[in-house]
Amino acid sequence: MDNDVDNIDGGDIDSGIIVEESKLDAFHEECGVFGVYGHPEAANLAYLGLYALQHRGQESAGIVSSNGKELISHRGMGLIADIFSNSIIARLEGTSAIGHNRYSTTGSTSLKNCQPLVVEYGKGGLALAHNGNLVNFDELRERLELNGTIFQSSSDSEIVIHLIAQSQAPTLHERLVDALMQVRGAYSMVLLTESCMIAVRDPHGFRPLVLGKLHGATIATSETCALDLVQAQYIREIELGEMVIVDESGTRSLKPFAPAPARRCIFEYVYFARPDSFLFGRNVYSVRKEQGRALARECPADADLVVPVPDSGNTAALGYAQESGIPFEMAVVRSHYVGRTFIEPRQSIRDFGVKIKLNPVVELLRGKRIVLIEDSLVRGTTMRKLIPMLRQAGAREVHMRVAAPPTTHSCFYGIDTPTREELLASSHSVEEIRRYIGADSLGYLSWDGLYSFLGQSREGYCDACFTGKYPIEIPTGTEPHQLHLFDAAEREAQSSRR
Repeated sequence: MDNDVDNIDGGDIDSGIIVEESKLDAFHEECGVFGVYGHPEAANLAYLGLYALQHRGQESAGIVSSNGKELISHRGMGLIADIFSNSIIARLEGTSAIGHNRYSTTGSTSLKNCQPLVVEYGKGGLALAHNGNLVNFDELRERLELNGTIFQSSSDSEIVIHLIAQSQAPTLHERLVDALMQVRGAYSMVLLTESCMIAVRDPHGFRPLVLGKLHGATIATSETCALDLVQAQYIREIELGEMVIVDESGTRSLKPFAPAPARRCIFEYVYFARPDSFLFGRNVYSVRKEQGRALARECPADADLVVPVPDSGNTAALGYAQESGIPFEMAVVRSHYVGRTFIEPRQSIRDFGVKIKLNPVVELLRGKRIVLIEDSLVRGTTMRKLIPMLRQAGAREVHMRVAAPPTTHSCFYGIDTPTREELLASSHSVEEIRRYIGADSLGYLSWDGLYSFLGQSREGYCDACFTGKYPIEIPTGTEPHQLHLFDAAEREAQSSRR
């Protein structure tokens, strides 16, 4: 990246379609999984669970049910409410079902990559829903293709299905163990056959996965907010490297993998998880609020208002306001009805890509010095547009505060991130970034502040996006867009962050 920050590109307007810049200027959600075994309304519960997990992926979704004899599937592009109707849910009969929300981390944007993936193999039907990313995807795919395997998608999740099919082990769970012993990376998965459901989490525990109960039925899902919606009881977090098997004989747990250090994703707390979820043993809302308090202690500002960038900065901003004593105001309003594209105005509207999503409240901002709070700063293009809009609306000073350390490295464990060259903090100082976004001052949360909710310990979390210290070795020369098979057009087509 050129060290002249003023030369960094922003968004683009092309062919009558406006690409919302904040879609590129963010870490995007990963995926959400939901599985239920032993409930007469299994597909309906899966639909509701995915609705609660919509924040984890808005590109596509699918549900596969089992009636004991066969697997029944429906998948589509878009949001849950647009894909499923009452008649479709009624067709997904049976007492077991798994579902998936997708925000692609490997594979292109197309129906063939929608999950759950469904196949027929030597032992019957099999469906798989996966949240995470396999870093040795290319190596395994090349090996399988050389042996004659034909792939139906470009998703890394299909690797696991082929490895299961090729295993000579007598049972499904043993075949799954064989398969997962060959992969490296992050996975929280639910699998479904005609007669059983399996939930499994990688030994490092990168991505969340929890167990719940509802009237005797067993539920496995990414976040507790999905349990709350269906009024299920939270039982516990599925442990690192644990496999939970549910069938007519009951529920049993296995620990088939060698123990590994815990490396839970710290960015789940910073941004990805819903604030009302109970994650990795803590309430997400409380963690974000404490990080906002720590930010206020470390990066104070002489200001009149604390203003979040909605919705991602809301909770940290509350913590900042309470700790600093500066009043909190929702002085930037976010539209929650932003689609993928917009019709280009006949007369050019400056910064339309940001205005369509974020709009300042003039009456609150006029003559005020504000502290603007965001959860993270990735490429900086949205802030470069928003801060001048705030000044135009009357803000006298804008002090930017970020409730996380500088993001300097890409993620390879299930999150769609820009390449390292596109990450502003990877090659620019705090002062250079401040000048680029046009803030009066800029402050980031420190390492101590990031982990303030833990006390003295920082063990058990993956923070490679801040440090470049990857718990699992990444193939030499790999960039996120190579690993994820993304190109710019696909990334621009993704749905906006919540």
